[in-house]
Amino acid sequence: MDFCGATFDSRQVKPGMLFVALKGEKSDGHDYIPMALEKGAAGIVDGYEELDRVAREYRRSLKATVVGVTGSAGKTTTKELVKAFLSKVGKVHATEGNFNNHIGLPITILNCPQDADFLVLEMGTNHPGEIAHLCDIAEPDCGLITNVGTAHIEFFKTQDGIAEEKGTLFARAKGFCAASSENCRLEILKGLAGDRLLSVDPRQTWLADALQGVLPGDHNVSNACLAFAVAERFGVTREQAVAALADFALPGARWRKVEKDGVLYIDDTYNANPDSMIAALDAFAKEPCRRRRIAVLGDMFELGENSVDYHRRVFDHAATLGLDAVIAVGETSATCRADVAYPTLEALKAEGTGRFAAGDVILLKASHGMHLGDLLA
Repeated sequence: MDFCGATFDSRQVKPGMLFVALKGEKSDGHDYIPMALEKGAAGIVDGYEELDRVAREYRRSLKATVVGVTGSAGKTTTKELVKAFLSKVGKVHATEGNFNNHIGLPITILNCPQDADFLVLEMGTNHPGEIAHLCDIAEPDCGLITNVGTAHIEFFKTQDGIAEEKGTLFARAKGFCAASSENCRLEILKGLAGDRLLSVDPRQTWLADALQGVLPGDHNVSNACLAFAVAERFGVTREQAVAALADFALPGARWRKVEKDGVLYIDDTYNANPDSMIAALDAFAKEPCRRRRIAVLGDMFELGENSVDYHRRVFDHAATLGLDAVIAVGETSATCRADVAYPTLEALKAEGTGRFAAGDVILLKASHGMHLGDLLA
């Protein structure tokens, strides 16, 4: 079947595209098939199994090298860095935003142009077996794992369990695999990758210098080092990588800076887990500021029975950074060490942002479901 892309949203169908009809919790895509055909859909992909099959077959028709990216934190940033670096030596198609699950990944494959040289796929998971499923569709040529943290530990029980789930990418990749030499579960990853593992120095000074004013924090230096280790295998030079960073920007609410009434807000609310919270706080503590640095931290989800302990670890760390104030938002966060606590976002909204003044820099960080970014609406 000839087609030019795919979508599961009938409003986005253009002539020649595939319409993927999926039954969801709130609506059934099959109800929109007539509309999709009327708009010129080239064909209908019926259901999840058919989506997997069609995407797998199409992937096998591509000349593109498939790069898989996963990890507990920093997946989207690192995927965007890999995309930016590889664009210096070829045509790159990559996951949009964090469209990285059992729907997003096959749709991304189906939207990859036939003439692409590289296909960079972000792979997310919050339950055992999901990375294996994505790899069955994507058949990655190489893989990259940003880190092994505690995100979604509720469903994996231990960090070893998370490492084994993420490491499935290494076990399934056909070629080399990249991980930081400081990854806390490196031995598990080595066992899965064998002699295909690239152990990457996460503290390369030349990349840290190039990231100044582009992406803050040691965690992003590590992300960039991993991305370059992959890109270098395909001929990207240091000079090309530095040039790619000149106009680099992240999508969505990831360290997005917004100024309102003289107050600078750093919106990092796309998602959060203990590791990304601490990394963001460390970067925030070094952010230039004319008046006060204030961290507004909200609840993190899917942390299991030790959720309270993980929250307290984050807030205790924040207390060591010399910030001018830490504001807690959410049922769990409100039990932690903070200068001011609100059990709900509505309670904070009711008070408004009057406590902030021109010259302040405010970090907003929480799991996406907290909707902390609504403060900037």
